[in-house]
Amino acid sequence: MISKADIKRVRALGSKKQREHSGLFVVEGEKLVAEALRSGFEVEAVYYTDDIGEEAMGRISLLSSPSPALAVVRMPAPPSSSEIDALIASRPLCLALDSVRDPGNLGTIVRIADWFGIDAVFASRDTVELYNPKTVQATMGAVFRRKVIYCDLPRVAERFASESMPVYGTFLDGRDIYSETLSPEGLIVMGSESNGIGEDMAQKVTSRLYIPPYPRDSAGSESLNVAIATAVTCALFRK
Repeated sequence: MISKADIKRVRALGSKKQREHSGLFVVEGEKLVAEALRSGFEVEAVYYTDDIGEEAMGRISLLSSPSPALAVVRMPAPPSSSEIDALIASRPLCLALDSVRDPGNLGTIVRIADWFGIDAVFASRDTVELYNPKTVQATMGAVFRRKVIYCDLPRVAERFASESMPVYGTFLDGRDIYSETLSPEGLIVMGSESNGIGEDMAQKVTSRLYIPPYPRDSAGSESLNVAIATAVTCALFRK
């Protein structure tokens, strides 16, 4: 059984304001709920259709088609400044997302980061929220394995540069990524869906990259979706 108060509480987590106030988010689907339970995250409650019925699950679900399982999970505390400093000092390979606004793109990028062993994802403060239900679903469980750190991106880029690590960025006027020698450490900046990398971040980039079309002089699509571009870029860094 599930009470009316619990239904109201779970439904309220569809609101970003309520997620931020409570520090809770919703995970839906048997696979994601199982991952949440294994993750070490604090799971506040788990609901199964077999226990509460289809009507009640439909009322608490934040998806258009309710799944058989739903969990309410507590967000982990954001990393401290000293933890971020220690991460950068370890000479990692990280992504930086500049104003990525689409929840599906963010979730897919977190999943890509997980696949390619990217150490962390830094995100500008105007990047879409990680715990948006659409973002969580698109991560396919990677939300529990990869850190997404909202921060002052230009300052983080400066920190990487101060440790003599490259700051890469993807631009239409960049150097052919297939011809470049790519470092196993540093920061890879990916820009927004509509405007690319903003001017403030562009000034921090030390190596401008370009993913050329095939054939190289073709007049096809104007650009790649940011999640697809991230996948291609990460694959080449891990080649």
